[in-house]
Amino acid sequence: MKKGIHPEYHKKAVVRCACGNEFIVGSTLPEIRVEVCSKCHPFYTGEQRILDTSGRVEKFKKKYAEYYKKIQQEEEKKS
Repeated sequence: MKKGIHPEYHKKAVVRCACGNEFIVGSTLPEIRVEVCSKCHPFYTGEQRILDTSGRVEKFKKKYAEYYKKIQQEEEKKS
């Protein structure tokens, strides 16, 4: 390794999440701030959060309602 070209490595860098969770990792930065971590991410917590702005979710459901009905009917016919 050449000297003077690599960043300083911090063995105890602190990662701080917006939810308040903190944990220690190795990094070239002494402190890392994140918006989502494994304590608050919906995939890991099992909670489903849908942020609906201006009715986008309802618009999507309405747009594809017939499509999902057709799929459901085809699956019922197969059974």
